[in-house]
Amino acid sequence: MRTTKKIILIVWLLSLSLQVSLFAQSKKIKVACIGNSVTAGFLLKDPAHESYPSVLKGLLGDRYEVGNFGLSGATLLKKGHRPYFKTKEFTNALNFQADIAIVHLGLNDTDPRNWPELRDEFQQDYAWLLDTLKKNNPKIKLYICRLTPIFSEHPRFKSGTREWYWQIQKEIPLIAKDNQATLIDLNSALNSRTDLFADNLHPDKEGAAIIARTIYENLTGNFGGLKLPVLFTDHMVLQRDQAIPVYGTANAGQEVAVSFNNQKKIAVTGKDGKWKVIFPAMAAGGPYQLIVNDGKEKLILNDLLMGDVWLCSGQSNMYFQLKQSATGAAELKQFPVQPKLRLMKFNPLAETDAVSWDSTTLAKINQLDYFSGNWAPATAATAAGFSAIGYYFGQQLVQEAGVPIGLIEMAVGGSTLESWIDRYTMEHDPQLVDVLSNWRKSDFVQEWARGRANLNLKNSGNARQRHPYEPAYNYEAGITQLIGSPIKGVIWYQGESNTQNPELYAHSFPVLIKSWREKWGIDFPFYYVQLSGINRPSWPYFRDMQRKVQYEVPKTYMAVSSDLGDSLDVHPNRKKEIGQRLALQALKHSYHKAVVADGPVAKSVLIKGNILEISFVQGNSLAVKDAGSLKGFELVLEKGIILPVSAAVLNNKVQLRIPSQIKTEKIRTVRYSYAPFSRANLVNQHGLPASTFSLPIN
Repeated sequence: MRTTKKIILIVWLLSLSLQVSLFAQSKKIKVACIGNSVTAGFLLKDPAHESYPSVLKGLLGDRYEVGNFGLSGATLLKKGHRPYFKTKEFTNALNFQADIAIVHLGLNDTDPRNWPELRDEFQQDYAWLLDTLKKNNPKIKLYICRLTPIFSEHPRFKSGTREWYWQIQKEIPLIAKDNQATLIDLNSALNSRTDLFADNLHPDKEGAAIIARTIYENLTGNFGGLKLPVLFTDHMVLQRDQAIPVYGTANAGQEVAVSFNNQKKIAVTGKDGKWKVIFPAMAAGGPYQLIVNDGKEKLILNDLLMGDVWLCSGQSNMYFQLKQSATGAAELKQFPVQPKLRLMKFNPLAETDAVSWDSTTLAKINQLDYFSGNWAPATAATAAGFSAIGYYFGQQLVQEAGVPIGLIEMAVGGSTLESWIDRYTMEHDPQLVDVLSNWRKSDFVQEWARGRANLNLKNSGNARQRHPYEPAYNYEAGITQLIGSPIKGVIWYQGESNTQNPELYAHSFPVLIKSWREKWGIDFPFYYVQLSGINRPSWPYFRDMQRKVQYEVPKTYMAVSSDLGDSLDVHPNRKKEIGQRLALQALKHSYHKAVVADGPVAKSVLIKGNILEISFVQGNSLAVKDAGSLKGFELVLEKGIILPVSAAVLNNKVQLRIPSQIKTEKIRTVRYSYAPFSRANLVNQHGLPASTFSLPIN
């Protein structure tokens, strides 16, 4: 009898335990999404299914219950124009008894009715909201979000929202830390996706899905497993003599072991899925193997070298392939063995030729899926399609410096300068902020570039369709993939798509150089090519502007190409000379070799009777190319009269004979090589040409 009672008791206890277990399993994890119109799904066709909380529910699955407590116009500030804490949505959120709260508030606090007067109350009001959620459920897990973007065409952007928005962004990480909340970055996931924000503030269906995916990753720690950046492939060149960062993503909390050159480093992935280790600087050498292991996956990279890494960027003349160049066929036919030269060409998804792109291409371009490539040893096959200028530059550096050279080509035919500058820098620049607005109809952008972009985008129905000529696009789609890995420097050939406004370029080009150096955290040198000659009237003014930049921006050096131009073709094919001239500049300034890198550089002009005498910076012996008569000099007189003038080299100076009918006081300026397609022929003893220049008569 006792045995029977024991059996019944055991069965009852097991049944009770099973019921408790089943109840625990059936109890769903509640997620409260607290926010403003972005959370509510404002402007979406079907917020009930398309808002980010709805999409998040589908990602999380049946074990979760997700509540949308977003309210359009809501402010975090208690004294704001529509304080969230006073609303029924907040009451409903508290009654929901959430296990997890996702808070995305602050966008409406940038309103001039709120932030200017109430900014000092933002942190304490945020803390109050979080404390209230904790008191309601002491076990709640709190997540707060960096704000989704407000783009520059928003009507209040320049009047205050821009500055106030970033002030709030800087406070949110502090609030997360002070209140033991986890930070979720919604800005980085969306700040390069202007195509998803029709009104510059509210994301569309795809944007809401990106928010949901970002939050899902942060809640679950599932970031798709172990991954390395696109730069990390077999045959990679790593920058010598600088600390060596190796970084990537993996699932949150994962231990990642990295082995390189008989050293091992351990990192633990953060809550944002990112990991990074840093190896000490190394001298040139190799090959080496890199192994990355998170216990589930192992990535092995072979044949890595330590050397110097150079970024080759710009538009079509940098993109111009070795096989197309004047010397390319001969070079490829007898291609030298060059084990120390490595190439990484980022191929564009679509060329910017005179064609209209299909819907698949347009979608990928919007998703910034534009560049792809991998490292490869320099062979005839890999070099044929590589930048001719980049190849000859790297080849000479290998020969003269003797270290491995890695060349990264990231160039887009026809691309504007502004397409290579990051959005934040442009938004905060008083001149460039306006270049971002309605760029396909803007006089800030060259008419040709706008026309070509409009043709490429003819099949798109999205008024905010992206394009590689668009301001910030090539930075967002391309340059961001490179930052984080050190480089030796940059060679740059660009400007043909900006010649309509040399004055704006004189401002923008230094901005680009400064911003890239700041992003990399390296004060690297910047070597660039002055535009060649062609029958386009604005080009000599542009060349003269380029000449001046090198004296205004530190560690910036120019190679002249005007003597290699083609009167009708914007793509002259003599690229070997240009690559070698850039290499001379690098050898002198980066490798400290005793070489002459510049042609004659004009210093001053004096009037001596009926002679104008031009003096040049020391270090060059003046000569005339092909031993002919000296060409290319002219005088600008009062009333705008331009007069060609005869010239000769004498005692290492240039003498210009003033015509007898011209009074010296009427001469305003001496100019050289100011013909659009220049036949000017002043060189130094090494055949390096003088730049286009102008000198005022004092």
